[in-house]
Amino acid sequence: MKLSSKVAELTELIEPAVSACDVALWGIEFLPQGRRSLLRVFIEATPEDKAQGKQVTIEDCAAVTHQINGVLDVHDPIAGEYLLEVSSPGLDRSFFYAEQLHDYIGQTLSLRLIQAIGTGSDKRRKVTGALKSIGEHDLVVTAEPSTNPHDYTIRLDNIDKANLVYSFDD
Repeated sequence: MKLSSKVAELTELIEPAVSACDVALWGIEFLPQGRRSLLRVFIEATPEDKAQGKQVTIEDCAAVTHQINGVLDVHDPIAGEYLLEVSSPGLDRSFFYAEQLHDYIGQTLSLRLIQAIGTGSDKRRKVTGALKSIGEHDLVVTAEPSTNPHDYTIRLDNIDKANLVYSFDD
């Protein structure tokens, strides 16, 4: 779960603007697309507000959009045109940092890996399963093939993308 240098730069610029709106930055996706890039900013209620049952509102997204536009106009870190989207991470949220995973132990994740893991016919770049544990450098996911569950230990720096698999049972 490594951020590109561009995303790290944008995070450093944007995080104070998000915090000024009394919400927390969940993560950033930057997708250069030729002459027009896409910047997605995901915000979440602060831990204190979440403890009180508060969630991100449309008004929060509008306020953060206004703040970020001001910061980007001043610093101009994106060459060319870009589209800014601000939203909550949603039920099938992407994870941007390993620390975000700790609250989701026991829940199902979908992982896309940089390098395949496993051996022989069990080699795979995609793993879906319950997050069993997370350590400093790796995590353990219990994948359930049709007959018997299998634990995969996956290095955090081998994860290209991680998403929560939302279930109505949660």
